[in-house]
Amino acid sequence: MISQTLQEYNQVVQRCKDTFVKKTKDYGTAWRVLRLPSITDQIFIKAQRIRSIQEKGKQLVEDDINGEFVGIINYCVIALMQLNLPADAPLSLSAEDVEREYTHHIEENIELLNAKNHDYGEAWRDMRVSSITDIILMKLYRTKQIEDNEGQTLISEGVEANYRDMINYAVFALIKSGFAEKVG
Repeated sequence: MISQTLQEYNQVVQRCKDTFVKKTKDYGTAWRVLRLPSITDQIFIKAQRIRSIQEKGKQLVEDDINGEFVGIINYCVIALMQLNLPADAPLSLSAEDVEREYTHHIEENIELLNAKNHDYGEAWRDMRVSSITDIILMKLYRTKQIEDNEGQTLISEGVEANYRDMINYAVFALIKSGFAEKVG
């Protein structure tokens, strides 16, 4: 089962990365002006929209839920990049550098996925997508609280761990929706 998960995971993140790289070529790295709380709020908006659509059972704006999960993944990668870039890094980064950084952060997430799947036995496969959405929202509220506390925690993991978990949960939701199997 784990090899199936890795295959599906890689299919999902490859599609997310393709979107991210194409948008980087279209827009450049305009996201570099965003401070971490702004990125967190962007992710929050996407997760809140998903939950709203799940609860109402319909949507009025065409953008589908899967696109919002892709956005969550890509904004979490942006947050991880912003966390790790030096303070004096330029606002404009090449598409090649961005793609390399994206790959690096996803590879770190795959290591986390392997460790957690080993310990939890792929329990996420039995979860509802609505529960995955709720967990992402909970992690967002945690992240916002840590940011409001200027990054200080007494016992908890920091914002990076929450962004990484949100990536994995969003990937799980996309796997469960069949996104990994869809071409194009």
